[in-house]
Amino acid sequence: MHSVDALNEIAFWLERELAPTFKVQAFRKAAAAIAGVPTEELRERAADGRLKRTKGIGARSLEVIQQALTGIVPDYLQNLRERGAKPLAEGGGEIRAALRGDLHSHSEWSDGGSPIELMVEAARALGREYQALTDHSPNLTIANGLSVERLERQLDVVADINAAGDGDFRLLSGIEVDILETGELDQTPEMLDRLDVVVASVHSKLRSDRDTMTQRMLAGIANPHTNVLGHCTGRLVTGSRGTRPESEFDAERVFAACAEHDVAVEINSRPERQDPPGRLIKMALDAGCLFSIDTDAHAPGQLDFLAYGAERAEANGVPVDRIITTWPVDRLLEWTHPGR
Repeated sequence: MHSVDALNEIAFWLERELAPTFKVQAFRKAAAAIAGVPTEELRERAADGRLKRTKGIGARSLEVIQQALTGIVPDYLQNLRERGAKPLAEGGGEIRAALRGDLHSHSEWSDGGSPIELMVEAARALGREYQALTDHSPNLTIANGLSVERLERQLDVVADINAAGDGDFRLLSGIEVDILETGELDQTPEMLDRLDVVVASVHSKLRSDRDTMTQRMLAGIANPHTNVLGHCTGRLVTGSRGTRPESEFDAERVFAACAEHDVAVEINSRPERQDPPGRLIKMALDAGCLFSIDTDAHAPGQLDFLAYGAERAEANGVPVDRIITTWPVDRLLEWTHPGR
């Protein structure tokens, strides 16, 4: 295998295992440092010591490159493959098998850690039929949210990737748009009209009182551009950012509005979110809501987190026919933009 492929695959498995970011980035940086270098030249650099002195190449990365150059699978990668052979989640097999795509992911254009192209490669390798690119909206400056101008440029990138593809996979244009305190969506209606998928989420003032948060969410759900309500409680149950309690809102009214306006409730698959909790999944199910099982991936390896969401959906009795990410892409896009 090529050394760059070996380094990127190692990063994928480490991301999937929730390894520390610095450890993952060491392999991503090493892959970037030798990207485009012909194999024969890599051999020469390894032999004369230049590779060892290359910025971004550490001792472990050097070992991986040298082993790949001999034509073998590097030991470090082989160990990761063996660990990764076991599914992330024990349950949810039927739902996991039915999933065709994922409507929530981020790239380095906002607060993700990888180029769009690497996210696409990983999605394809995982057998996805479609993947929505949903970088943040401009109000979320801490996450480098996309202005109108940057989002327009990203749409060109998405179009180019799809034009160069073989038709077996489609990258969907999208956004994770903030529901502002006013209940408005944080992007122009004209830009939202151009997107395949709009995930609307609350990211600020998460400790607002129940009535304020309820009215804010109801307004965002009623916006005709909203397709999916993202991580509705905003909670964090584990992880490097610590924990955060659920936002308070009238769940019965919120889920009734989702059912009324044909907005899917996201089952966010990130281990640190597990959002919504089981009792709210059941409440949304009783309200007649559709669901979208999404990864909220910020790195290629996290795209495999769908397994966690499938397990939680099955545990709470969500039937496959209520999950929009099991739909073929044409049906999905007819639902997100009826009559387009």
